Amino acid sequence: MLKKEEILDIIEAGEGYNAEFKVGVPSKVRELTSEVCAFANSAGGVLLIGVSDRNEIIGAKLDNAVRSSIQDSLLGISPHLHCSLDVVKIDGKDIGVIQVPSGSQKPYVFSGVIYVRIGANTQKLVTAEQMREFFQRSDKLYFDESGSQSFNLEKDFDQDQFARFISLSGISSTVPPMQVLKNLQLFTEEGLFKRGAVLFFGKTPESFFDQAIIRCVAFKGTGKRFIIDSKTYGGSLYNQYLGAMDWLKGKLNVTYQIEGQMGGPRKEVWEIPLDVFKEALVNALSHRDYHEKGAVITVELFDDRVEISNPGDLLKAVAKDFGQRSLSRNPLIFGLFHRMNMVEKIGSGIPRMKELMQMYQLPEPHYQTEGMFTIILQRHSDFEKQKESLLHKINELTPETQFPDYLTSDEIAILKLIEDDAGISIVEMAKKLEKSVSSIKRILNNLRELKIIEFIGSKKTGKRVLNLNPDV
Repeated sequence: MLKKEEILDIIEAGEGYNAEFKVGVPSKVRELTSEVCAFANSAGGVLLIGVSDRNEIIGAKLDNAVRSSIQDSLLGISPHLHCSLDVVKIDGKDIGVIQVPSGSQKPYVFSGVIYVRIGANTQKLVTAEQMREFFQRSDKLYFDESGSQSFNLEKDFDQDQFARFISLSGISSTVPPMQVLKNLQLFTEEGLFKRGAVLFFGKTPESFFDQAIIRCVAFKGTGKRFIIDSKTYGGSLYNQYLGAMDWLKGKLNVTYQIEGQMGGPRKEVWEIPLDVFKEALVNALSHRDYHEKGAVITVELFDDRVEISNPGDLLKAVAKDFGQRSLSRNPLIFGLFHRMNMVEKIGSGIPRMKELMQMYQLPEPHYQTEGMFTIILQRHSDFEKQKESLLHKINELTPETQFPDYLTSDEIAILKLIEDDAGISIVEMAKKLEKSVSSIKRILNNLRELKIIEFIGSKKTGKRVLNLNPDV
């Protein structure tokens, strides 16, 4: 049973892959059971009843009849899953706590449906292809959820990456590190650090899994005969992502546009939008088949294109609705990237890349999905001649991009909402962007520190004002 302090830490961290909050017991108790089933089919988690999505302790009515109804509903999960409902009093209010383990007999089914956890959301598998894929994969436990026998938490843990994760996830730095790791369900029942956690927080994950690296290669021409540069990036998955992005920035063409008068904010316009690479790399790191030994993620740069490949063909469960659904081979890793706000919106990556490429007057991405999953991105044939036309086209299509170029896509998305409605609430922002309230609060705090926004008026009737040139 979780202690009061542990529950408060979970509430402070907010909803995510391993945490779900409910204001009260829904009229259909089965809604709670489906969440529990999803946690069991994923990496486990905690369901809190009596807590709002704004991380506020509301309290819930949990008398014997209600508790009995919930327990009866939980018995509908097959095979039987041992998890109980505890009631903990916090600030004089009753909070229901259902702690769910990562089930050892996956898949778990409720009312004939398999539920899984994708990021901070619960999704049901509705097609025969999706269910068949899950059954096939459940025979061998998800790679990222099994424990690592040789990982030493004191010696091999990357404290810098963990601190960066805490900052980007909006988790309070006052929560003890070990408690955060436990809240995120990063240990097996035997106390081993999970493989996905090793990949995400290990100093050198490649020393445990030699395939866990990204190799970046630049070729002369359009074939693979002449290599002109090659770099390999290891370390935590986020460090691999940063390394690959920096390598690409050093190779791709870029032009600059000064906003306003000389000395004003500078906007970078790359020949291929960087957000396309972000989506492709996070996808590769999250969905690659880590069971496949010897095969690494590759980023290959040619004169006419960029190819990003990761081991593992497209899952059959999503092949039919490719670009619309998301089902990860590594739900724990995907959930951690989602916590860091590296995933814009579940299932939106493919459409988003297509839109960005079209905006930059480029062909939409091409995919090869057998054996290896490869995304092929065409480059501009003559960027120098086309850049003026490209700048004009991008400004024509996106007149709202006059935001300082050092802002993240999440920060810009929030600024756009404020620009449209200065009185928009934090809860409304969270719903529109499909992010947790704690993430929105963290981003707003960053924008206030940058003096990009200012709140004026009272809490009830006030509004946020934009200042897009904070240095003046």
